[in-house]
Amino acid sequence: MTTAENAVRFQGGTAVVDLPPQIDSTAEHALNGAYADAVAHGSKTVLLNFAGVDFLSSTGIALIVGILARARKDGLSISASGLTAHCKEIFEI
Repeated sequence: MTTAENAVRFQGGTAVVDLPPQIDSTAEHALNGAYADAVAHGSKTVLLNFAGVDFLSSTGIALIVGILARARKDGLSISASGLTAHCKEIFEI
């Protein structure tokens, strides 16, 4: 399981958050911890890496939307990479 400690890599001023394989209620701690690590590091840009995601539940979508809202409030730029066609469709909706 991905934990906050190993979920964030820093590349220049960007915090790359490697998302866990399952984004559901069990990922809440890891996602919140990874976001907190990115903020604590002083990153102004956060890249959510979906490359390893196999499952995204409605609760997982809510967690991601919550991170997007916090990033907006915190003045951070946020983007995504590694989205499958299914995930792209979900976020476009």
